[in-house]
Amino acid sequence: MGADEVEGVSADNHNRDSDIELIALHTEKLPQNASLNKRRTAKLKVSNSSSAIDLSHGKSQELQDEQKEPEEDYVEVTMDFQGDSVALHSVKTVTGTGTGNNDDGEDEKRVLLGKGMEKKRSFGASIVRTASIRMKHVSQELKRLTSFSNSKQVGPEKVYDRTKSAASHALIGLKFINKKTDGDVGVGWFEVEKQFEILTNSREDGLLHRSLFAKCIGMNKESEAFAGELFDAMSRRRNIHGDSINKAQLKDFWDQISDQSFDSRLRTFFDMVDKDADGRITEEEIKQIICLSATTNKLSNIQKQAEEYAALIMEELDPDGTGFIMVNDLEILLLHGPTHSTRGDSKYLSQMLSIKLKATYEYNPVRKRYRDAIYFLQDNWQRTWILVLWIGVMCGLFAYKFMQYRRKAAYEVMGHCVCMAKGAAETLKLNMAIILLPVCRNTITWLRNKTKLGIAVPFDDNLNFHKVIAVAIAIGVGVHAVYHLTCDFPRLLHANSEKYKLMEPFFGNQPTNYWHFVKSWEGVTGISMVVLMTIAFTLASPWLRRGRVKLPKPLNSLTGFNAFWYSHHLFVFVYILLVVHGIKLYLTKEWYKKTTWMYLAIPIIIYALERLTRALRSSIKPVRILKVAVYPGNVLALHMSKPQGFRYKSGQYMFINCAAVSPFEWHPFSITSAPGDDYLSVHIRTLGDWTRSLRVKFSESCLPPTHGKSGLLRAECMQGDTSPSTLPKVLIDGPYGAPAQDYKQYEVVLLVGLGIGATPMISILKDIVNNFKAMEEDEGNSIEEGTSGKSPRHSQHKKTSLSNFKTKRAYFYWVTREQGSFDWFKGVMNEVAEEDHRGAIELHNYCTSVYEEGDARSALIAMLQSLNHAKNGVDIVSGTRVKSHFAKPNWRSVYKRIALNHPQARVGVFYCGPPAITKELRQLASDFSHNTTTKYDFHKENF
Repeated sequence: MGADEVEGVSADNHNRDSDIELIALHTEKLPQNASLNKRRTAKLKVSNSSSAIDLSHGKSQELQDEQKEPEEDYVEVTMDFQGDSVALHSVKTVTGTGTGNNDDGEDEKRVLLGKGMEKKRSFGASIVRTASIRMKHVSQELKRLTSFSNSKQVGPEKVYDRTKSAASHALIGLKFINKKTDGDVGVGWFEVEKQFEILTNSREDGLLHRSLFAKCIGMNKESEAFAGELFDAMSRRRNIHGDSINKAQLKDFWDQISDQSFDSRLRTFFDMVDKDADGRITEEEIKQIICLSATTNKLSNIQKQAEEYAALIMEELDPDGTGFIMVNDLEILLLHGPTHSTRGDSKYLSQMLSIKLKATYEYNPVRKRYRDAIYFLQDNWQRTWILVLWIGVMCGLFAYKFMQYRRKAAYEVMGHCVCMAKGAAETLKLNMAIILLPVCRNTITWLRNKTKLGIAVPFDDNLNFHKVIAVAIAIGVGVHAVYHLTCDFPRLLHANSEKYKLMEPFFGNQPTNYWHFVKSWEGVTGISMVVLMTIAFTLASPWLRRGRVKLPKPLNSLTGFNAFWYSHHLFVFVYILLVVHGIKLYLTKEWYKKTTWMYLAIPIIIYALERLTRALRSSIKPVRILKVAVYPGNVLALHMSKPQGFRYKSGQYMFINCAAVSPFEWHPFSITSAPGDDYLSVHIRTLGDWTRSLRVKFSESCLPPTHGKSGLLRAECMQGDTSPSTLPKVLIDGPYGAPAQDYKQYEVVLLVGLGIGATPMISILKDIVNNFKAMEEDEGNSIEEGTSGKSPRHSQHKKTSLSNFKTKRAYFYWVTREQGSFDWFKGVMNEVAEEDHRGAIELHNYCTSVYEEGDARSALIAMLQSLNHAKNGVDIVSGTRVKSHFAKPNWRSVYKRIALNHPQARVGVFYCGPPAITKELRQLASDFSHNTTTKYDFHKENF
């Protein structure tokens, strides 16, 4: 199976029942009284073209292998029939069937993942694996054909055993405990028993109460209600009355929960739903378990529609209208879930993705460090040369100033202290000048867009470089101040009269006390700068700026973005004091040797022009509010008119000012509209004091949403109308360059957004769709113009505008904690799903509040998701056409899958969101770039 076939496996599985043809079936000789317990063996032909299952029942017969085509593969499958159940006994390969040509296919798959990826399975194993995956369809069909009755009655003597059947995948799909039932069950019970002793230690009766059952078996607090229902179900089955159990009963409960048999788990789940223990599940009972699952997984929308979804399940499993369903019906529903996989990948591809990077250990420490250094330089060569240049210039300035004062008379009195202080001062001048350049956003955007410097200069790291320089300034200030205050000044005070005569031209008469130096211009300005810098640096720390530290009143006003913003503007006074400090020097009297102003002149002029440009641009480009919506998760969406001449790229951001909140503060937000849209939009999540006040101001002016529209509150004005007078006025400034704007340079892009971090990716998705549309129109116009003889000028203009667009494939992963978050971009997700005629965009939504696939707490949600999407084409979690995944993504598998699909490609990875997973995504990009033929370029959004 080649790479193209691998990509198509998932789609094929949805469009046909099976691609395995049953060539022959023979039954072993069994006693007459064992007619219901049979073992049958079949030889299967694995074919990529077959769309039916041919069942031939009869006596054992010899297959004529020589008549088969050499390119077809065969496996011998043995199944056990017991009643209406089917169990897979064994799968064996059949030799001599012309399989030699397929070794190249397996090698091709291995090459797709590069030399650094180990070959997981041999050719024979790949046949067994493929057949096992597809046997699910055969097993279900055989079960249906061999069923004696469609009656809903299941006798008490019914014994289920699916541990070897095609239902074995459900063993990972109905786990009640994830961590403690894996592996050694005895170890799991040891932990539960220890927890039991702790929880019952304070009780005289030594019993475990129902409310503590979840904690005892290792479930979290959010699952207490689910654990309570599980407790009740097992108590009903054992006729236990009351809300407490002893250790022996707990052991019995634990044995049932940790039972690896699928049928035991199925029975446990059935008992949870069947609250009256009559062996039948009614619609009301289904509704109750839906509400329980929705509550456990924090899916409020599903809880509101529980009645509708219960009716959907009854419609599916009770077509005769009997009013109830049985355990075998529940099994059918559970087994049908995986046929509509929410993962979008075939089982075969999932097996391929289990291949891990080969851990190559280098025993020679020198070679290991050399290899690591080479990898580091490959990944960070842009940052490296900038830092090396910067550090080299600082070292040169420090050495120059050190040696200059080493030869002066001041060295005779103050020694090396004056050299160290002056050397640190010289680096301070440099750093106080260049620290302004990384925050000159207009200049950086112009350099990024209009020049080729982006190839060698890491503009994406401008804020990181700003922070690094700030650290260097703090070190320089420390060295300069400490050597002056603790070394230079004391030496001047205690110098003998002969030596001090050398200093009289600079300091005058020898001072008698330390206060003489402190009250001077140099002392006052220097100490004032240190105080102001300390305040600004402290309030700029992530703990205070992001409000992670909770301080008592009134100190709580020192946390948050407002405190950071206002304290950072204290640097206006710092620069004034720095210029004064640089003019009033003790040891330098000539004006041309006082170089502080020379360092600062050009950066300050550039920064002043930047601020002036922002003020003028925001005032001459007013915007009107077209639409306002407040969504779940405290997200404010603003749709504004686009000013004349406002041109931007997807992925860029702009600053917003609202005088009603603060006339001075400007805050950056990613633009969520596409460049082709006739409006500007931003989505602002309430994370701090400024955004909270902004949401309150607009919420007060909005009205409840009309029927069928999302958003808790809404205000709109039609085109041509003026904005409602009650809406706050907004000013914008931008656009500004961002890492995500360079996505067009890559043929394959991986877009990752966590929470509100999806905003730049939404704009990119819309832009990709718009570019695809423009390409299709351009192709149509080219054909038209070719046949009509029209001038191709218009077509040539379009081709020029699309020449920079290289993207052919996009993978979008959006991870959010709340179900309501999907309302933010519901319309965009549906639009992309509908308009992407080329199938070039893969959309993946992840809701981390839902327990991972395979957990019993989310099993019913997965069933409902498959049923509703099959019937209505809508996902019950996101409310869009895109099926949602549960829990967090396995990022390693995501990278592997893209490497498999795009060998020899360069993939642009663009991430926006909290820094929690930045290191993991960056490291994976590096690992796969070094060990596969696919190269990943990682970009992190920074504001």
